[in-house]
Amino acid sequence: MARNRRNQSAAVRFGPTLKAFLICLVIGGSALGYVYQKSEIYKLGQQIKQSEIRLEELRRHNDALQRALASLCSPRELNERIQKMNLGLAAPRPEQIVRLPDGFAASDVSLGQRFLAGQRPTLQAQR
Repeated sequence: MARNRRNQSAAVRFGPTLKAFLICLVIGGSALGYVYQKSEIYKLGQQIKQSEIRLEELRRHNDALQRALASLCSPRELNERIQKMNLGLAAPRPEQIVRLPDGFAASDVSLGQRFLAGQRPTLQAQR
């Protein structure tokens, strides 16, 4: 008995068509995924580039601010500003300078209060 296409069931004839469709679907999906990934990589590269440019701008700005701060804190600049504002500030006299001992503890309230009151501590008060 010879078999021909009329005697085959529809499921047998549908199998190769389904396989071909699934293979095309996988290949097409892979191609779309590849293009999508390339697109995302390009976008991320652009974002990284923009971030690096922004970082460099911020570093330059930070350097400029540090230079400005250093110039404003220099003794020459401070003296000029004091004279310009007529603040009447001068270097302290030697008797106005209070020297703290090396072992001065923050918990030593009585000694600290005497410093604030302008009294000179004796050697016994220093421990």
